[in-house]
Amino acid sequence: MAFKDFPDQPQGVELLQRSLARGRLGHAYLFAGDQLEELELLARTLAKTLNCENPVKISGVATDCCDECLSCRKIENAAHADIHWARPESKSRIITVEQTRELMQQIQLKPTEAQHKVAVIVGADRLNVQAANAFLKTLEEPPSNSVLILLSTEPSRILETILSRCLRLNFFGDGKRELDSAEAEWLEKFGALAAAEQKSLLGRYRLLDVLLQKLGEIRARVDENMTARSPLEKYDDVEKNLRDKWEDELTAGIEAEYRRRRADLLLLVQFWLRDIWLHTLAAGNELLNFPKISGAEIVARRISSRQAQENLQTLEQVQRMLHTNVQEALALEVCLLKLHF
Repeated sequence: MAFKDFPDQPQGVELLQRSLARGRLGHAYLFAGDQLEELELLARTLAKTLNCENPVKISGVATDCCDECLSCRKIENAAHADIHWARPESKSRIITVEQTRELMQQIQLKPTEAQHKVAVIVGADRLNVQAANAFLKTLEEPPSNSVLILLSTEPSRILETILSRCLRLNFFGDGKRELDSAEAEWLEKFGALAAAEQKSLLGRYRLLDVLLQKLGEIRARVDENMTARSPLEKYDDVEKNLRDKWEDELTAGIEAEYRRRRADLLLLVQFWLRDIWLHTLAAGNELLNFPKISGAEIVARRISSRQAQENLQTLEQVQRMLHTNVQEALALEVCLLKLHF
């Protein structure tokens, strides 16, 4: 992909291209956004543009890649000697100090075939304290002809000392999020079950079943999509150490992406619970997230405003718990049993 292929991110892309055109590209960037996959594509496109053999130019300066030359193809296929990536690959889904030191050692070496060396840290919020401190030394004295790119969907979890040394570009979606058909259908089903008379625990466990079934579908889809994009699917004859590294990265990447999408699903439920709370306050429809999704108004007739607020607090608590190593099904079960319907 080239920068021209990101029409939904005009502001961030324009700022990057303006810096390229003026010869004022920073040595370290933080790309923050909703989706790590998109942030990876943007980082890869910047690496291509810096090293493209036939770039698109403005006033003689490269501002976009051709996406076709040998250098662009190597970067696209993760086969370029001067473009380095680090991802969470340990069992605890963190980026370790060993990974960081290896990455920094690579970036300190002179380029072998490119004009610029590029190091990308995917999920920079997963740097542990030792890794972050090791990376900080390179940020303070970056090597020449190098660009460091941090990618994160949760930049607030990155150390302030690192944030202060990076130029931040936001690639978050703008405006109110529109539900796609699958999300709307699922939320409609969840809302209808929640709105049904809750005379026994059976109704709560039906809700739990709907939620866990959806999460199972999400995990299977993430596994399939990320496995298909892994270099393991492209290269059969590789050294065992490299294959093991790719396998660890894939496992950790799948888990990180699943957790992000799980948080998105729970945020969907939280927005719906907010609609219940607004109904208890007799607020206007213009404040609702999903005025066309049924169930919220029915539930609001049965519970108080205080209970609706407690629902929101309960869901916030379970989201915080899920950032730890708590058992997922148990945490969600306890959450759904606490909710007022």
